[in-house]
Amino acid sequence: MRTPQFAARLPMSTPHLLNIVLHVLAGSVAMAIGVYQLANAKGSDAHRRWGRGFCYAGLVVCLSAALGLAAFRFLPNFAALTVLVLYQLLGGWRSARTRERGPQAADAALTLAAVAAGAWLAPIVLAAGANMLVYSSLGALASVVAYDAARWLFPRRWFARLWRYEHSYKLIAALFGMVSALVGNVVRFGQPWSQLLPLALGFATVGFVFVRLYRQDAARRRG
Repeated sequence: MRTPQFAARLPMSTPHLLNIVLHVLAGSVAMAIGVYQLANAKGSDAHRRWGRGFCYAGLVVCLSAALGLAAFRFLPNFAALTVLVLYQLLGGWRSARTRERGPQAADAALTLAAVAAGAWLAPIVLAAGANMLVYSSLGALASVVAYDAARWLFPRRWFARLWRYEHSYKLIAALFGMVSALVGNVVRFGQPWSQLLPLALGFATVGFVFVRLYRQDAARRRG
């Protein structure tokens, strides 16, 4: 499939350029807020306020990426990553809204939409020339969707503790997914492996946060 290579040689149109500018600006804002959120106290009004800003900017990133992939240049790596980041972003946002109530009808609709998007996208990106980033993105999407489907079977009392882990995982993963996309655009060597490094760092960050949340929960139980 040679469309992307030919498209890369064509002059960039004004709408394409404007979409890239919007994408880059929104991505820069989202990543700056995301790093700030990681380094500061959680649960405060400021954390929630900046978190909304991260989600709004991340949504612009994903929508502009989807527009660019659909209208200007299709790249399998970024198509799979865009679907994954968008689902994680919306899921992390929703978990902070539902909290101990657990998943609601809107969450079921979101999961079904992710299943449909993944089923539609997978054969396209695989036929276009899959690599490790595509496989890892699709695998991560399948894993998150499987968890989100399984949580409907969980006792409701679990969500009073689980939502914080879910919220942290999904938004941290979305942040490092954006970093991976940045590396894919600016680093011209070691692809696609160089794009996997931010994802690995994201998993390490999630592990660190999970340990901290577990210790906080343990301290509350002792208190």
